[in-house]
Amino acid sequence: METEPITPSTPRPVRRPALVQGWHELTFLHWPVEPERVGALLPAGTRPDTLDGVTYVGLVPFLMRGVGLGPGPGLPYLGTFCETNVRLYSVDEQGRRGVVFRSLDASRLLPVLTGRFGVRLPYVWSSMRLRRENGVLTYTCRRGRRAGRGPTSRIVVRPAAPIARPTALELFLTARWGMHVPWHGRTVHLPNEHAPWPLHRAELLGLDDDLITAAGLPQMPQPPVSVLYSPGVSVRFGAPSTVRPTPVPDR
Repeated sequence: METEPITPSTPRPVRRPALVQGWHELTFLHWPVEPERVGALLPAGTRPDTLDGVTYVGLVPFLMRGVGLGPGPGLPYLGTFCETNVRLYSVDEQGRRGVVFRSLDASRLLPVLTGRFGVRLPYVWSSMRLRRENGVLTYTCRRGRRAGRGPTSRIVVRPAAPIARPTALELFLTARWGMHVPWHGRTVHLPNEHAPWPLHRAELLGLDDDLITAAGLPQMPQPPVSVLYSPGVSVRFGAPSTVRPTPVPDR
């Protein structure tokens, strides 16, 4: 089936939200990678999504707010925490583009347990902090919540001018209207919708990260080719649907 177009708004509106979230103070860091280097890390029935023959590894720290079931409202305390995810980009046999999370570090235990055992996402409970000072954002993460144990990450960025018209690459990396998740021996697609991203250019002032390699991905020796910031969006998730398996050719 033909792959769906890249659009700033979802091609599949969520009629009855099963989950609501607010994604705020996001930074998007991305590196190009050959599709064959990450294909084996994607769930069954999906393949790397590419732009001009290249796929990408993303490192995305942000502040989660207002997580809640159904149409909301979200929980003001338990639903607010720092998160950093390492992600890849996928497309399934139905042509739906999505995100595959290799890891999700979060600073609040209950959402970690809910995400890990309820949705089968690779959440990890970590010590995290987001600080804004003089227009500069600093995201810190230490997995395992004990000094000297587990991978760490520190990202420092300065948001800059808003982007009036995102490039094809900037849309490809941010306008993702679902995720692909392994679920009890099959793969499901979980759709989402939100307003078009309010994107800004951003300057990367500092990066010291172990999360990408801890997620089983190759080390990124070069600086990211894309650094973006967004103040955030409110998000609605719909019901999951099963991904059809990849057809096996006749021999």
